[in-house]
Amino acid sequence: MRTVLRSAVILLLLAPAACKRQKAAESRLDSFPVRVTPAARRDIEETIVLVGSIKAKDEAALFSRVPGKLQRNVLKEGDPVRKGAAVALVERDEVGVRFEPAPVPSTLDGVVARLYLDQGQNVTPQTPVALVVDPSQILARVDVPERFAGRVRLGLALRVKVDAYPDRAFPGTVTRVSPVVDPATRSTLVEARIEDAEGRLRPGMFGEITLVLARAGGVLAVPAESVTDGLGWALFVVQDGRAVKREVELGVRSDAFVEIRKGLAPGESVVTFGLFGLKDGSPVEILAP
Repeated sequence: MRTVLRSAVILLLLAPAACKRQKAAESRLDSFPVRVTPAARRDIEETIVLVGSIKAKDEAALFSRVPGKLQRNVLKEGDPVRKGAAVALVERDEVGVRFEPAPVPSTLDGVVARLYLDQGQNVTPQTPVALVVDPSQILARVDVPERFAGRVRLGLALRVKVDAYPDRAFPGTVTRVSPVVDPATRSTLVEARIEDAEGRLRPGMFGEITLVLARAGGVLAVPAESVTDGLGWALFVVQDGRAVKREVELGVRSDAFVEIRKGLAPGESVVTFGLFGLKDGSPVEILAP
């Protein structure tokens, strides 16, 4: 009899604890597992990344004024040349008549970039003989898709990366925006002046061009995945174990972060994971980072 009474007392003592554990388990099943991050101030850039080409500001293909054969190239590729100086000489091709070799002069100050012909090859006034470039100013050219054309303007900042220098970004500034959209590519041609004091970039290179469409410094921002778009932009913050929906006004957006102009205070815990099915007032369980 005493054993039965002792067992009954133990069961009565354990019952409340078991009930609490059951309620805690049920509470965990009813809650949404989420991860959160505090809203903080950051520097944000909204960018687009495109592929473009590098060129010298001034480039000129040189042609002979007379038909004939190339007597010789006066200069080598890489040699500097002044405007009016001969880059090559052409022998006029007329039987029974002797002429002095005709020079092929440079039309600008620069560097001989290419020599297209070897000695003895036929030359016509339509045959390119050489290419001269002025490497003192390097430009980047890129076709910007039509949907971004309205946001590209003179003075916009950009960065250029090339395979030859993968760990370096060359800064630049947009200097020309074409006033038309190419109907074949649905894009607008944009040119930018690139800062390259060491002369590392070479005309003809391809580059990854990052156009900075908008920039904001020290603004309140949250991870991009925390913002939802229903009837308007919104996110969820955690208060007293529950999700609270906040309608917000967005500013500058990057791939990783979004500026929040209204609807959020610094330091508030913003839900970044577990948004599916989450509603205003839903109980949540914060997962470890």
